[in-house]
Amino acid sequence: MISHVQTYNLAFAHPFTISKGTKTHQPGVFIKLDNRGIGGYGEAPAIAYYNITAEKMLEDWQRKRMFFDKFAFTEPERYWHYLHHLIPNNPFLVSAFDMAAWDMFGKFRRQPLYQILGLDIKNRPLTDYTIGIDTPEAMVAKIKETPWPIYKIKVGTSDDIPRLQAMRAATDARIRVDANAGWTIDQAIELLPILEELKVELIEQPLAKDDWEGMKKLYKLSRIPLIADEACVFESDVEKMVGHFHGINIKLTKCSGITPAIRMIKDARSKDLSVMLGCMNESSIGSAALVHLSPMVDYLDADGPLLLKEDLASGLIYRDGVIELSDKPGLGVDIAQNQ
Repeated sequence: MISHVQTYNLAFAHPFTISKGTKTHQPGVFIKLDNRGIGGYGEAPAIAYYNITAEKMLEDWQRKRMFFDKFAFTEPERYWHYLHHLIPNNPFLVSAFDMAAWDMFGKFRRQPLYQILGLDIKNRPLTDYTIGIDTPEAMVAKIKETPWPIYKIKVGTSDDIPRLQAMRAATDARIRVDANAGWTIDQAIELLPILEELKVELIEQPLAKDDWEGMKKLYKLSRIPLIADEACVFESDVEKMVGHFHGINIKLTKCSGITPAIRMIKDARSKDLSVMLGCMNESSIGSAALVHLSPMVDYLDADGPLLLKEDLASGLIYRDGVIELSDKPGLGVDIAQNQ
């Protein structure tokens, strides 16, 4: 098997602001695996919050490339366990290779990923469209620019309410809010009745990832579902969500891939937790992986390609919250010629 890794730096269509800062580009790595002429593709965005850069992912692959290439591939789960032990401190890179392995496996089997997993692709949630923090006027302009059935609004500042009121006045669509751990417990409690009046569907990661006492208190008070993101990274974190959150947001990059994500979904279900599949501004490669898994979950946040000015691949069609897949095997995407 031959592996290839290259870095990318994709421009956003608009500057993207959350409570942690503003980005104009999304760096990451693009992965290609080749086994007997069958190619598999994956990607992993680099997220500063998790202290893993695109350069670090490239360096880890280069340092152990011999071990990546000598593996005798048979199926993705076995490959994931190999990678998990090969680079235990870089789940982002493991995720990208795991994604490429599933894509390649689907091509070997001549089946789309969702068929291999035995899923009904017709039974899946719509994706939301994310609007980053900006002036109320600019955020309303983005709603008008992209009419959508569900919006995910980034919050986590002292001026969240005027922004959300402007959003609600501009649309009857479902609204979700994502604080990215930007509120204190007192702020969150004060905001709850206002968020209820605005008919907010769910609140994602309202408090700091380690504020367990605050989350326990908020969990008892909130009639709006609370979804963990930064607080729930790996499989071992799912148990800790019980009694603190109503659900979890699984991101392939942070949990280390499709393989563990499937296990996390099943574990969350067994604990009566709802499940969201979330993006980290991936291109159509990573977004396609989310769509294939989406029949397993309640909420979908896979709008990465809509937020980016550039894309690594084609094959996804976005229409009013529905993401249409091609019928091609694996992830079903075609890689851009310059990759």
